[in-house]
Amino acid sequence: MFRYVLSKVFYLLVSLFILVSATFFLMKAIPGDPFQSEKKVPPEIRARLFEQYGFDKPLYVQYGKYLGNIVQGDLGISMKHVNQDVTGLILKTFSASLKLGIIAIVVSLIVGVLLGMLAALYHRKLIDNVAMVLAVLGIAVPSFVLAALLQFFFAFKLHIFRVAGFETPLDYVLPVVALSAQPIAFIARLTRSSMLEVLHADYIKTAKAKGLNWFTIMFRHVVRNGIMPVITYMGPMTANIVTGSVVIEQVFGIGGIGKQFVESITNRDYPLIMGITIFYGVLLMLARLVSDLLYVVVDPRVKLSSRKEG
Repeated sequence: MFRYVLSKVFYLLVSLFILVSATFFLMKAIPGDPFQSEKKVPPEIRARLFEQYGFDKPLYVQYGKYLGNIVQGDLGISMKHVNQDVTGLILKTFSASLKLGIIAIVVSLIVGVLLGMLAALYHRKLIDNVAMVLAVLGIAVPSFVLAALLQFFFAFKLHIFRVAGFETPLDYVLPVVALSAQPIAFIARLTRSSMLEVLHADYIKTAKAKGLNWFTIMFRHVVRNGIMPVITYMGPMTANIVTGSVVIEQVFGIGGIGKQFVESITNRDYPLIMGITIFYGVLLMLARLVSDLLYVVVDPRVKLSSRKEG
C-alpha cells in the first residue's frame, strides 16, 4: 500500500512539473505583455517595469528563478493588484469556489447515484426512460448554456432567484444546478449500467436463494459493487466541476477563484495566471489521488495487483 501511494505521489510531482513548465512557456509565447494597454507607456518607464519584474532577463533565467521560488512556496506578487501576493489572493477568493464546488460534488453524487439506482431497479420502465432522457440532456447541454437558461426562466421570468450574487442560500441553487447537471448525468449512467450487471450476477442469485432480505442484498452486494465505477469517476468529476466553475462563476457574478482566473488572463497578470494554474493542478491531482486510494480500499484486487508489481 505504501509503495502504491509513493508511486502515485511521484507521478503527481512529475505531472505538476510538466504542467508548470508548459504553462510558463505557453504564457510567454503569447504576443504582448502585461504593460500593453490602451494608454501608451513611455519607453523608459516600460524598460524600468521590465527590469523590476525580471522580464529583461533571458527566458531560461526567468524560468529557473520561477521554479526556485515555487520550491520555496513563493508564487510571486500580482502585477495588477497592488502589493498583494498571489497566495493571499488565491486564499481570499477560494472560499466561495470551495463552497460552490463541495455542494456541487455532494449534489452530483447523491442525485446521480439515486437516479442510476432507480433506473436500474425499474429497468425498461417509465422511470428508467425518464432518467436516461434527463441524463442525455445533462450531457448534451453545456453548463454555460444551462446557466443562461436557468437565469432566464427562474430569475427574469419567474423571479424566484436572483440573476447574480452569492450571499443568501437561495443564491446557491442556480449555480449548483448548472455545475452539477453534467456530473449527475454521467454518474446516473455509470450507476445504472454497473448495477444492471451486478443485479444479474450469479452471486446475487445465490444471495436470493439463501433467503437474504432485499435491503441486505441491495446495500451489502449491489450498491457496494455497483458504485465502484462512480469512485473511479470522482477524479474526472472534480476536474469537471473545478474547470466548469470558471465559467459559472463568471455567469453568476460569483467572486471566486474562477472569476479571478478569467480576470488575470484578461489583464495578463503572469504571476496570478501561473499561481492559479498551479493551484488548480494540485487540486485536481489530489482529487485523482484520493479517488485512486478509495478505489484500492473498496476493491481489494487493485491492492493485490500493486503488491505483486512491487
